[in-house]
Amino acid sequence: MTIHRTEAGVLEVAYRRVGPPDGWPCILGHGFPYDVHAYDDVADLLAKEGALVIIPYLRGYGPTRFLSDDTPRSGEQAALGADLLALMDALQIERAFLGGYDWGGRAACIVSALWPDRVLGLVSGNSYNIQNIAKSWEPAPAAEEATCWYQYFFHSERGRRGLERDRRDIARLLWKMWSPTWNFDQDTFERSAISFDNPDFVDVVIHSYRHRFGLVPGDPAVAHIETQLVAQPPISVPTISIDGDMDGVNTGTAAHAVKFSGPHEHRIFEQAGHNLPQERPMQWAQAVLDVKEMA
Repeated sequence: MTIHRTEAGVLEVAYRRVGPPDGWPCILGHGFPYDVHAYDDVADLLAKEGALVIIPYLRGYGPTRFLSDDTPRSGEQAALGADLLALMDALQIERAFLGGYDWGGRAACIVSALWPDRVLGLVSGNSYNIQNIAKSWEPAPAAEEATCWYQYFFHSERGRRGLERDRRDIARLLWKMWSPTWNFDQDTFERSAISFDNPDFVDVVIHSYRHRFGLVPGDPAVAHIETQLVAQPPISVPTISIDGDMDGVNTGTAAHAVKFSGPHEHRIFEQAGHNLPQERPMQWAQAVLDVKEMA
């Protein structure tokens, strides 16, 4: 697999590129704890349909690196959105179809909400992924709270040490819990787990799960973005949102429909968990093609 690199904002972003150079642009973002291999099959399917598919390693993953030691190792949502916009600028992509789930879906939702003129259409796993940090201390039903154990673990220094000592053990457990019907093998896991060896992985992950609960300050450089997200801005671009009916960390997001002010369709992938594109690549690729028709 050929990895390309470009300086974009505060990062040297490593990314995979698949498809014809003059193809219609599609940028796909992975989640935690996964990496670009979540889109291996999807990228090949879309490339056959004429897409130029860009799949970046998010900050803290794989070969992506910060350009300066002085840049905060923030994992906050505003930073992820800023990274995606900076990548589009660096690659001179004026407008693109965006897709993602979990962290990558959050970045795609943020760019779609705040810079809709840059987005042709959106495919979002778990629908409206923009965090409502102001309400992060409102308790959820007990069953939902139980699925967030790893987030509360990361709030403590015990959790930081656990992630530092055996990030693979935590990631493998989350894969199993979040996608109970996905029978991935050890080779599949290891292909992605290498990305967690990034020297900034622990700092970025810990900051992400602490910031979303208001426990740590964000990066001042993206505070203007975070301020805009407080309003929970609607998404006006054509969107297909998706849930897996066996998702072990999200109980369903059909109620998010009110956050989409443009053309919107919600789909359920049966017997699928959290890692939607890797578990159901043909259905994910079809969603991208369908949102292209909506645009």
